[in-house]
Amino acid sequence: MQKIDNDKVIIVGGGPIGLISGFWLAKQGISVSIYEKGIKIPKDLRASTWHPATLDMLDEHSISDIIISKGSITPSWQYRYQDTGEKAVFDLNVLEGETNHPYRVQCEQFHVVKYLSKEFQSLDNANLFLNCDVFDIHQDEEGVDVYILSDGEEIIDRGRYLIGCDGGHSLIRKKLGLGFQGKTYPVLTMVAITDFPFENFYDGLSGVNYIWTEKSNFSLLKVPDRWRSGITPIKGQSPEDALSDDSLESHFQKIYSRPGEKYNILARGMYQTHQRVTETFNIGRVLLAGDAAHLNSPNGGLGMNCGVHDAINLSEKLFKVWHGQDNSLFDLYTKQRKTIATEYVHSLSDANHKRMRQTDPKVRRKIMDDFLRITSSRKLMKSYLMNSSMIESVRYAESIE
Repeated sequence: MQKIDNDKVIIVGGGPIGLISGFWLAKQGISVSIYEKGIKIPKDLRASTWHPATLDMLDEHSISDIIISKGSITPSWQYRYQDTGEKAVFDLNVLEGETNHPYRVQCEQFHVVKYLSKEFQSLDNANLFLNCDVFDIHQDEEGVDVYILSDGEEIIDRGRYLIGCDGGHSLIRKKLGLGFQGKTYPVLTMVAITDFPFENFYDGLSGVNYIWTEKSNFSLLKVPDRWRSGITPIKGQSPEDALSDDSLESHFQKIYSRPGEKYNILARGMYQTHQRVTETFNIGRVLLAGDAAHLNSPNGGLGMNCGVHDAINLSEKLFKVWHGQDNSLFDLYTKQRKTIATEYVHSLSDANHKRMRQTDPKVRRKIMDDFLRITSSRKLMKSYLMNSSMIESVRYAESIE
């Protein structure tokens, strides 16, 4: 068994949270090794929303520039009735002065992962290892041993600290003996992507649209040269049937009818969604971030953004501890980020989830009337968007001591 031992941070998971953490730390002069289970950088369809607060954080090292260049700037989003076209439009320009980015950007996360993996590996003190299955960890007072299976060979790598960014099924969390309390949403989340230019045919669309049909709902999110649609399966419909060619064709034809013409489906996917959080994000020299620590409904695009905020918050604290400050900063990390995950992200995303799937006409009418009232007032709209755009959550986290 090969053993590697040098002074570094080890990160398990080469998705956006692991790479942002690793890139930030490596740029500060700390050696970092990232181990990714996949044979290539994952091309995940799930997350595409980058909120203003997240873009502000990623201005450092110009990561936000890449997101903007690869994505679609979205200065407004809307709730809408499909049958009447009535809509409430939220204008993010009211956030000017509160953020460098008074807009959302819709950029599929794999673009950022691809860029960061290249930039990370260009650094002398950074290593990214693919096709590496981490199967165990052991920590002591001075470091953490990470047990890895790579090409049939067992390797032990040792670092001063370990960050688990290995997703909702996190092995690192399980090896720490931590639970993952919460709930699983009963309905699968599905995504389909087409290159049809809905903006040229569907009156008054924003870059992000949450749309109620008579008995169901869907979303339309604009990314460069294509639209992503979030789909709720018909009651009793199997996941496989819901993602079949015929079902997706029917879905898009109901959005905009094209008699005699078929939609070009570029990609499709489905995944189970949860609302969960673990007891603590730090035990000794092992830290957790992103989905390894918490999960939430994707409605509102909060999950990946919350994970990025974890990554930056943790990296800043780890840098200070690395250079001599007390490791009680890791307890503060848990206190700040777990509070945001439970009191803010879970609350807001769960409300978004329930609102989107509401079918009672009277309740829908009340929701729309509330949104029309909010969007008619610049003051009320700004207050709402400060919360939904995650600016308030970042400021609140910083105030927690």
